Amino acid sequence: MADLKPHLSRYWLTPKPADPKAFEEQVAQVCEVYKQAQAEAAADGTHTVSVDEKTGIQALERIEKTLPMKSGEPERREYEYKRHGTLCLIGNFDVVTGQMQEPTIQATRTEADFAAHTDRLIATDAQGKWKIVIDNLDIHCSETLVRFVAKECGITDDLGVKGKSGILKSVKTRKAFLTDPTHRIRFVYVPKHTSWLNQIEIWFSILARRVIKRGSFRSVTELKEKLLAFIDYFNKTMAKPFKWTYTGRPLNV
Repeated sequence: MADLKPHLSRYWLTPKPADPKAFEEQVAQVCEVYKQAQAEAAADGTHTVSVDEKTGIQALERIEKTLPMKSGEPERREYEYKRHGTLCLIGNFDVVTGQMQEPTIQATRTEADFAAHTDRLIATDAQGKWKIVIDNLDIHCSETLVRFVAKECGITDDLGVKGKSGILKSVKTRKAFLTDPTHRIRFVYVPKHTSWLNQIEIWFSILARRVIKRGSFRSVTELKEKLLAFIDYFNKTMAKPFKWTYTGRPLNV
């Protein structure tokens, strides 16, 4: 009998890059960063971290208590709920250890928020080498981030003026600076529409299943406390590096 499930439907997206060759090279570069992470950590302590935001995490409170499952009946949750606001989690997934490092949980994710978050991460090893895998959101290649990296790397050159000249002129010039392999702090950008290449997305799916999906939160404060408690629990009992086998080439099936 065919294993068909007509009641289910899933979205998918096929990237359509303007330059397929450049796209393939960028995908392969991200995969190579993952492949080398363990060896580079052992050799010189390089930190390879997958970073992203999980936005709009809702503090939803069920208006009635959830009824636990029992023989012959599933768990039953109240349909109606109260809204108590939302939070954004900015996370750093350590590719080598499998732990979540220095999370930021707050209401906003501005350019300044992300730069401050990155500052806290780098401060855990202020003189160490860092590779940060990330997507193409504007705040991930901002003027504030460029200035932070220049300061941390001891770069005193004129950075130019945003929108007009130099390193700060455009997204393209800022990315070129932030991806410079000679810098102690280096960003590695996944191609557009390839969030599945960013390992932290796997961790976010674990968080959604374990905490958010069935949660009932009476306030954003309680939501934040439960998120932090899970991160602590995960780091102590569940953390391990993901077994990344994709190399950037089509899989043989």
